[in-house]
Amino acid sequence: MPGSTTRTIRIDIDGVERQVPPHYSVAAALLESGAAACRTTPVSGAQRGPFCMMGVCFDCLVEVDGVPNEQACMTRVRNGMRVRAMTGKARLA
Repeated sequence: MPGSTTRTIRIDIDGVERQVPPHYSVAAALLESGAAACRTTPVSGAQRGPFCMMGVCFDCLVEVDGVPNEQACMTRVRNGMRVRAMTGKARLA
């Protein structure tokens, strides 16, 4: 498209800076980065990652800017956002 520019924003995923389009969800950014899992279960330690992509399954819970239990598929990326994988039992903010 003439005159259009590709704009990206910077987010940090587990300590690695990524440039992603501003319309991405955190789950889309995770998948594009190659991260298949974003949390582990508290009982077995099984890995979980984005699955339904519509906020139903809660398998994509991550910590966003220090706030735990955010659904990656329902959270739009923001410039400077810090995303961290969650391990084991859920934590309260």
